[in-house]
Amino acid sequence: MHTTFQKKCFLFFLSKKEELIFSVLFLLSNNLIRMDFANKVVVITGGSEGIGRALVEMMLNSGAKVATCGRKHDKLYQLQTRFPGKPLHVVVADVSNESDCNHFIQSTLKTFGKIDVLINNAGLSMRATVLESDVAAFKRLMDVNYWGTVYCTKAALPSIIENKGTIAGISSIVGYRGMPGRSAYSASKFAMRGWLEALRVEMLQHGVNVLWVSPGFIATNIRSVALNAKGEPIGETPMDESKLMSAEECAMHIIKAIEKRKRAIVLTFTGKATVLITKFFPTFADKYIHRFFFKDGKLIK
Repeated sequence: MHTTFQKKCFLFFLSKKEELIFSVLFLLSNNLIRMDFANKVVVITGGSEGIGRALVEMMLNSGAKVATCGRKHDKLYQLQTRFPGKPLHVVVADVSNESDCNHFIQSTLKTFGKIDVLINNAGLSMRATVLESDVAAFKRLMDVNYWGTVYCTKAALPSIIENKGTIAGISSIVGYRGMPGRSAYSASKFAMRGWLEALRVEMLQHGVNVLWVSPGFIATNIRSVALNAKGEPIGETPMDESKLMSAEECAMHIIKAIEKRKRAIVLTFTGKATVLITKFFPTFADKYIHRFFFKDGKLIK
């Protein structure tokens, strides 16, 4: 192939390190080109920013008809104006509200006639210790992260069964390993993963695939909009976002996992290492994670 010949010529002039980087990018770009969701209807919750927005863009570019929701009308409007002429259906909805979820799914069915893929992406985080936190903030996270997944999935399930489609949940590494300062977030993601795992077994007889995705730290705004001890947005992030996996790369991994009908994926080196070390060396993991998140007895991450 012409592209293969060009690649070989270019690699001849690269150092080994540069060759490795180019090869990875070449494979990633090829993976994106091969993605084909033509005539598929893909529903993505929380699609106005972050991973959700990247998923919306990639799914539209791969030929899918996309429906997404978010709580802020202005962000959804901006998303719509970015893709004029594309089959994009947007609805203002709060996934913690069952009526909103039902309306979102029913309006999607009315617009596109079916649902092939549901990606439960909408999520909310929190950064505060249990000792200082209001219980109301814990409930808010469970309502969004867990119940939002339940509400949307239940509403879309009959159509997904009919089309032998896919249900995906964007969980987190904290859904495998409880993290300090993220106790409520961890609980909601553990609940999400457990519910999806049970659903996966139930759906085997229907030909429906159920997948949960567990990213490590991803460069999104989830940390800056995370809730504090009083349940209010923090407005800043303790991480160097420039060093984290991009939302676009994360979205690409999610789409490939949906294509291959995988059971689960864990993303980022840190994420995979955390799951592995916690499984085999839990006590060591406790101490290491404490050193990472705390300094002089105060939560710093």
